[in-house]
Amino acid sequence: MDSYLQLISMLVIFVAVLVVTYFFTKWMASYQKDKTSTGNIEVIETARISATKYIQIVRIGGKYVAIGVGKDEITNLGEISKEDLIIKEDNPEDNLSFKEILEKIKGEKKK
Repeated sequence: MDSYLQLISMLVIFVAVLVVTYFFTKWMASYQKDKTSTGNIEVIETARISATKYIQIVRIGGKYVAIGVGKDEITNLGEISKEDLIIKEDNPEDNLSFKEILEKIKGEKKK
């Protein structure tokens, strides 16, 4: 009987730690998003070239600049006009919750 109580108490503690971790992660993500979204610098898009090299389109003030980002260096690739960019709008379908994605997968498997 005592071992069952220990098992149940450990499971309750484990679930409590998971719940606290989930909410802390959500809070930290929103906090960091608020910190990075203020100001004049915004990363518009990032494309991976290799494991340690990326091309990014960055808005600095009113200018759009393409930069190459490596492990230890950043290279200016040139300025881009806003008319040349195709800025993807937030699609509500891209922001699905885990539950909605799971339901969508279940529905596809039944068919």
